[in-house]
Amino acid sequence: MRYDTNEIFAGRIKDSLGNYSQYPYFKQGNNVVEADSIHFNTKTKKARIWNSRSDQGEFRIKGEITKRENDSVYYIKGARFTTSKDINNPEYYFYTDKIKFVPGKKVVVGLTNMWIADVPTPLALPFAFFPMSDKAESGFLVPTFGDNNRQGYYLQNGGYYFALGDYYDLAVTGDYYTNGSYGLRFQSSYANRYKYSGNVYIRYENIINSERGLPDYSRTKNYNIQWTHNQDSKANPNSRFSASVNLGSSKYYRNSLSLDNVGSSLNNTLYSSVSYSKTFQSVPQVNVSLSATHNQNTNTQTINMTLPTLQASVDRIFPFAPADAPKKGIIKNINLQYNVKGENRIQTTDSLFFKPEMFRDAKTGMQHTIPLSTNFKLFKHFSVSASSTYQETWVLNTIRREYNEEINKDTLIQNVKGFEAFRTYNFSSSIGTTVYGTYTFGETKKIQAIRHVMRPSLSYTYTPSFDRYWDTYRIDASGNYRDYTIFEGGLFGAPGKTYSNVVGIAVNNTIEAKVRNDDEDDPEAKPKKVMLLNNLNFTTSYDMAADSLAWAPLRVTAGTTLLKDKMNVNFAATLDPYAINNSGQRIDTYNIDNGGSLFRMTSANISLGYSISSTDGQGDKKDKNNQTARNGGREDNLFGQANNLNDSSKSMFDEEEDTVDTTDKAKGGFFNAKLPWNLSLAYSLTYSNNNRQNKITGNSIMVSGDFDITPRWKMGFSSGYDFVQNGVTFTQLRFERDLLSWRMNFNWVPFGDNTYWGFFIGIKSSVLSDIKWDKRQVPDRQLQ
Repeated sequence: MRYDTNEIFAGRIKDSLGNYSQYPYFKQGNNVVEADSIHFNTKTKKARIWNSRSDQGEFRIKGEITKRENDSVYYIKGARFTTSKDINNPEYYFYTDKIKFVPGKKVVVGLTNMWIADVPTPLALPFAFFPMSDKAESGFLVPTFGDNNRQGYYLQNGGYYFALGDYYDLAVTGDYYTNGSYGLRFQSSYANRYKYSGNVYIRYENIINSERGLPDYSRTKNYNIQWTHNQDSKANPNSRFSASVNLGSSKYYRNSLSLDNVGSSLNNTLYSSVSYSKTFQSVPQVNVSLSATHNQNTNTQTINMTLPTLQASVDRIFPFAPADAPKKGIIKNINLQYNVKGENRIQTTDSLFFKPEMFRDAKTGMQHTIPLSTNFKLFKHFSVSASSTYQETWVLNTIRREYNEEINKDTLIQNVKGFEAFRTYNFSSSIGTTVYGTYTFGETKKIQAIRHVMRPSLSYTYTPSFDRYWDTYRIDASGNYRDYTIFEGGLFGAPGKTYSNVVGIAVNNTIEAKVRNDDEDDPEAKPKKVMLLNNLNFTTSYDMAADSLAWAPLRVTAGTTLLKDKMNVNFAATLDPYAINNSGQRIDTYNIDNGGSLFRMTSANISLGYSISSTDGQGDKKDKNNQTARNGGREDNLFGQANNLNDSSKSMFDEEEDTVDTTDKAKGGFFNAKLPWNLSLAYSLTYSNNNRQNKITGNSIMVSGDFDITPRWKMGFSSGYDFVQNGVTFTQLRFERDLLSWRMNFNWVPFGDNTYWGFFIGIKSSVLSDIKWDKRQVPDRQLQ
């Protein structure tokens, strides 16, 4: 330090081995500079720095000589800047002789050349301007160029990003094809910490196939709207608003040219729900909810909506029990509730969606329900419950049937407007117990004991006849009549004409084993409990009021987990005690009396799900809010994975940069003891025999997985096989190379209706995300 000239000199220290240590460290405000040596004037605040190194946002800058003019301006000579984490040995950098650097605002450079692995490339700019900010900035999104056989050359996913504020943003992107096809997308995300978060995604495509005047010319317009809204649980514990919307054209995913939707073309159902609920902390508590739902079958193009549904319920009231006293006995356990449900239900088709015809046949009604119930113990071991339910249903839409003399045929008049109501009630009771059985093998055995828990139950339901709501109408010229009710096809069903006395029988079983724990580190470890059967259930019923076919089919379900709970196995079968005639109709003759077995298996299915990964026991790190799931697809990628075109630099494998072991990755070798992987497998078999067809109607296996070939090479795949159709299901192969500061990936569907491939290589950092090469071959689809 020279006090006479107000100068400070700082440099490195060389140790006895000739190695430098204790590099100068300079910090002023938020700006930090590390260097080999620093010359600083304390009066003018100017400085000269040799081999300076500093971080500015996502940039890392290193200069041979840096001149500091003041707090906000630096001039650097012989500089290189990069987004690589290792500034001293970067994978790539931009080299320039001159830089004007304003911390936190901008970097202005002269002639700049891009170097990769210390090798200069032909990529150069005479000058460049790089804005720097801690906040999001608006800017253009560079499109991807490509071509396909039907639409010609295209520019895809180009547009503009609007940084609208700290709480929300907007990206407007589009596609254009040389045959006139185009697509538009609007995507916005919003969030307010501790209150709510969500995103909106609107997509529209105008797709032209072939050329106008040719016989195969076609044109289709498709759209899709997605909206997700989540309210933070801390925002308001007594009210909640949520939304999960996925609606649009039924053919959108199948006709779309965007890779964002590949894999989603296999979806058969679009579902949406928007709801608001409010809890009133009164005594008794009152819950109110208002919701709108949408369910769309993309095969039949039918749409079912509730617009809206109002539900309210009053919590249980115990009129014969004090609020602060235990509720014991049949009298004190008597309780009642009140529930009301109002609904406006619409059934329409894709072509009439949100047109006046859609609302013409809407069904509107309200149902009031008052359940009265109690429960008590019988002989200490039996649990008995009894309940009676009263329902009153109001509707504004009914039907009328009458005989038309002109055509000698009955006619149906649908959607008769006007208020109508019907009232029903029923009584039910049940008794059940739990039986425990244990078989002991001995403490020295591997399996020390097996425990069987059986829960048999017997139920009874009585429903009287409500024939007063029924009438007759003439069906032909011979004077034959048939019964009907004006509430047929109603919003909440119709009152029953016949009474029923139904006895239900159910037996639920669970079986578990007590297994010796052979832990050498803990010889006194307690035995482990292993579930052998999670459930084995038998259910059937008998209608004492029925003249024939009194027994209902026996339903058998079972489920268990194997391989340390990695594999789920579920089985179900339906066994009918009655025979069928030559027309396939059930007859009042037991199957065993008709020359068959005791039961006739009418259907059965078995499903297996297996999932395993190298990180088992360490938590699930998969991103559940990926585009595939938002499109309505599976989160396990068994039906393939969608690409997020708005962020091609993002890993296809949901890799979090902050959790990557860069030390192992930097080695880049072909062996590493820590190579993550995961595997998912699903198998389903369905058997049908309702009409003696004795046929396997479904038999397929699907598999998907991701694994690291080397520390920086990843591979993923999704495929399967349908043994009934004898064909390979949707198959997708995914490859990715982590180039540290760069990422390279290749996505390929080799065959099928959605064949395509896509290649991408680019810089990961969002600051330089436009430095990339993105080439795709979009699917050549025939419009449906």
